[in-house]
Amino acid sequence: MFNFKYNTFSVTSSGYTMAGFSSLAPNTKNLVVAGGLSAFVFGVYFYTMRAVGGTDELQTAIDKFEQQKSKQESEATIPSKA
Repeated sequence: MFNFKYNTFSVTSSGYTMAGFSSLAPNTKNLVVAGGLSAFVFGVYFYTMRAVGGTDELQTAIDKFEQQKSKQESEATIPSKA
């Protein structure tokens, strides 16, 4: 039914093997997989931090609250002239 000229996976008795990785040593394969996974994880982390950190509404609200609080405290400490 399907006749692909280039097959990237082949089935052997020990499971699936990827074409191009069969000549690498097992430690080298592990390093390639670890590098790929690490790149994916860091990519997702930085994408998420950029997406979430796009607005700084919480910090703005905290700054406004602290300004109001310090203004109220300064008004309370000023003695009246009466």
